[in-house]
Amino acid sequence: MRRAPARIERFPAPETDGPCDAGYLVRPPRRPDAAASGVERPCTACAAEAPRVTTTVTPFPTNLIPSSASRAGDDPIFALNAEAQRRAKAGESIVNATLGALMEDDGTLAVMPSVIDAFQRVPLKKAASYAPIAGDVEFLRAVIADLYEQGPLAEQSVAVATPGGTGALHHAVMNFLEPGQALLTTSFFWGPYQTIAQETRRAVETFEMFDAKGRFHVAAFEEALVRLVKKQGRALVFLNSPCHNPTGYSLDESEWTAVAEVVRRAAELGPVTFLIDLAYARFGSRASQGWAKHVARMVDPALVLVAWSASKSFAQYGSRVGALVATHPDRAERERIANALAFSCRGTWSNCNHLGLLAIASLIAEPAQRAKADSERARLIALLDERVSAFNREATAAKLAYPRYEGGFFVSVFTPDAETTARSMRDDGVFVVPLKGAVRIALCSTPARDVPRLVAALAKGVAAARAKS
Repeated sequence: MRRAPARIERFPAPETDGPCDAGYLVRPPRRPDAAASGVERPCTACAAEAPRVTTTVTPFPTNLIPSSASRAGDDPIFALNAEAQRRAKAGESIVNATLGALMEDDGTLAVMPSVIDAFQRVPLKKAASYAPIAGDVEFLRAVIADLYEQGPLAEQSVAVATPGGTGALHHAVMNFLEPGQALLTTSFFWGPYQTIAQETRRAVETFEMFDAKGRFHVAAFEEALVRLVKKQGRALVFLNSPCHNPTGYSLDESEWTAVAEVVRRAAELGPVTFLIDLAYARFGSRASQGWAKHVARMVDPALVLVAWSASKSFAQYGSRVGALVATHPDRAERERIANALAFSCRGTWSNCNHLGLLAIASLIAEPAQRAKADSERARLIALLDERVSAFNREATAAKLAYPRYEGGFFVSVFTPDAETTARSMRDDGVFVVPLKGAVRIALCSTPARDVPRLVAALAKGVAAARAKS
């Protein structure tokens, strides 16, 4: 219930008792019903001039603007994770393959000791101080070098610090699309792409991700990109590879070559910004790591952005350390981009986590620390690769349909009815995330010993979906 604007009423004229400061009443008599509360009645003249404020209660649904009034407060993935944890605490045997965090086989969060050490080495007063709005110069240089080493692409790049990769995606949408315009991404995509677009008054359009042979659908990408450039006068593309979330797919060399050519051709029609979302890239196969050499073929005439994140690559999900890197050959354009991105930083989060920026910068830039972090990450990659191998073996035997999967936190299995498949699996104590046309499996949180049970539940769930359809 909401309070309506006040209605003004007048007190009834009471009897006077003596002059007030205005010449009327010094001590007005109490109302008969106000003796206990001490509320006093004004004199006749004061009452005539002093309004009484009352309110009328009227039903108004909310102060929120209409587009915000019906939004869900919880992410569906986190809701599924919460249900899985609740049932596990109640004593059920649960396989929870929902949340995208790398877990040890004992169910605890996998961390990198070198990262913890780096955090502890940061001087307390420096950590407690404000970070520069765009991020520390040392951090930004370290991130650019992490992507492009010291070559020409590094020299053509600018960056800002962001709270994780999500902040980088937000800045891309805010600065390279007008309100009402749409970003372009694959038909399978990370759900918060849509959330970010909706929050910033933009939209999402998609193209079919896979062709009939199960490879990246280059023709569908080009058709959609050209159409969007002609429709909007510009385009922003999000491509999450290597280790795509949610499918696990990584573009191979020939696919990257084809994508680069498509971007170059489309950029002749209008401004094209191509963002590579590298959230999970460090956990991909060696063959999937050649993306950087294709950037040089796209940056003229297109703009290339990279959403960089320490959340997965340094197992620091809660520290919220990330960056948006922009690569363009023109110095004046780079300066404009850097200014625009810094402006957006100030207008959203203002400053990032200074402790995290300083610690991660030292891990990247100092050779001894970097070597130690790389060694620890290699153990985590081996842990995940064991699960990937187990899944490929079991899923192939069960004749499940899924994309090429060579590494990464997730894989998706195709199904005609994802909700039916996921429900069937939950009935068996196995939790996955339903998508449109598939279910996502977080092998990052699934021990290899649980993969046979997981695949058996998948096969049963897909069969249930086929029987229903």
